[in-house]
Amino acid sequence: MFDIFALVVAFCCSILTIKVLLPLAPHIGLIDLPNERKKHDGAIPLIGGISIFTGVLIASSMFIENSNIINLYLISSALIVFIGTLDDIYELSVGSRIVFQGIVACILVFGAGLYIEDFGALFGSVNITIGSYGMLFTILAVIAAINAFNMVDGIDGLAGSMSIITIASIALLMALNGAEFSILLPMLIVVSTIPYLFYNVSTRNPRGKKIFMGDAGSMYMGLTVIWLLTLCSQSGLEDEITFRPVTALWLIAVPLMDMLAIMYRRMRKGESPFKADNGHIHHVFIANGYSKRQALGIISTISIIFAATGILSEYFVVSEAMMLLAFICCFILYINIMSKYCNISKKSD
Repeated sequence: MFDIFALVVAFCCSILTIKVLLPLAPHIGLIDLPNERKKHDGAIPLIGGISIFTGVLIASSMFIENSNIINLYLISSALIVFIGTLDDIYELSVGSRIVFQGIVACILVFGAGLYIEDFGALFGSVNITIGSYGMLFTILAVIAAINAFNMVDGIDGLAGSMSIITIASIALLMALNGAEFSILLPMLIVVSTIPYLFYNVSTRNPRGKKIFMGDAGSMYMGLTVIWLLTLCSQSGLEDEITFRPVTALWLIAVPLMDMLAIMYRRMRKGESPFKADNGHIHHVFIANGYSKRQALGIISTISIIFAATGILSEYFVVSEAMMLLAFICCFILYINIMSKYCNISKKSD
C-alpha cells in the first residue's frame, strides 16, 4: 500500500514550485509568446514540467527505497527536464534535441540494462525476440515516446491528461499483477501533475496565473512513460513481466497514433517529419468546430477507452496476436478518419 503522506508531499512540492517560479519565469525567458501557431493571450510561464518533476524528485527521494533503477530514472529525468528547459528558452534545433534525447535514452539501455527485446507472442505461441538489437530499438523508442508526448502538447490540459491516463493505467496493471517494483513512483507522478492541470485548465484559476507544461514537461512525461513501459513489459530485472508488450501499445495509443499519422502525412508531402504544423488530432477537432475544452474531453475519452481495452485484454488474457491486429485496424481507421477531417477543415478554410 503506497504511502499517503508521500503523495501529499509530492502534491505540495509541485504547488510550491509553481508559486516560486511564477514571478521568476519572465525574468529568465521561460515564457511562451503567441505567434501564428500559438493563439493564446499574453506571455505564459513554461514551468509546469519543472513543477511536476520537482514534486516527483523530492517525494521519491524521501519515500521510495533507494535503488539503481530509481537513481538512474531520476538522473535521466533531470537531464531531459534540463534539455527541455533549454529548448523552452532558446528553441534548440531538431537535430540537437534528438541527439540529447538519444544520450538520455542510453541511461536506460546501458545504465539500467533495460531494453525492449521481447515483443511477445504476436504471431503464435513463440515469443518474438531481437536480442541485442533491442538496445538500438529501445533508444529509438525512447526518442519516439519523448516526441510523441511533445507533439500532443497542443491545447490546454492535453499532454497532462494523456500522461495521467497512461501512467495511472500502468499503476493499475502493476497493482493487479502484484509487481515488485514500487507502485508509489507512478502514483507520485500522477499526483504531482494535478497542480499543473489546475493552473493550466481550471476556470477557477485566478486570471494571469496560467502556466504551460513546456517542452521540459512533455519530454519528461514521454521519457517517464517509456521507462515504465519498458520496466513493466520486459524481463530484464524480474523473472515475470507486469504486462505483455502488446498492451503497452494500447496504453499510449493516442500520442503514438497521432505522431505516426502526422509524420506519415508530412513525409508523403515531401516535408520533414518534424516540421511543425496544424495537423494534430487536437487541431483537427478545433478546425471542425469543436472548442478546446470539447476537444480535450473527446480526446481524453478516446485515450481512456484505448487504455481500458489494454487493461481488460491483459486481465482476460486475450491473444496477443488478436490485440495487435485490433490495434493495427484502429490505427488504419484513425489515419483514414483524420485524413478525411483534415481535408474537410482545409476546404472550409
